[in-house]
Amino acid sequence: MTATAALAGVVGLWLGMVVAISFLEAPLKFRAPDVTVRIGLGIGRLVFRALNAVETVLAVVVVVTLIAGHVPGPVLGTAVAAVGVLALQLVAIRPVLNRRSDRVLAGEDPPRSRAHLGYVGTEVVKVALLLAAGVLALSGL
Repeated sequence: MTATAALAGVVGLWLGMVVAISFLEAPLKFRAPDVTVRIGLGIGRLVFRALNAVETVLAVVVVVTLIAGHVPGPVLGTAVAAVGVLALQLVAIRPVLNRRSDRVLAGEDPPRSRAHLGYVGTEVVKVALLLAAGVLALSGL
């Protein structure tokens, strides 16, 4: 299997997970009967912690694949950018969201945070980058 084919598979898996969790599960859980903000946040933290852990493993696989194999420049650029967006989310945005959700779970009612919009925006960018990386990788096969 070529590095480009392996990369296409990994970014496809990563893309599917992000779309399923961030754009389906996350908003839908708050529409379920009797799910309060506290319960939704508690579930969301567990789900996103697991998603981010799997994303980190997939990002490492992407980086190793990029280093080990010959991957065309456009594929390389979009894949590296997606890894960079994940790093931004984990280092800069998630800690802010975690501090706010800690307060909500402790019974406080803190003001809304713009960090959530930042996370959603970076998710959209990451999805676009993963989709582009996958399409570019598949078109080069």
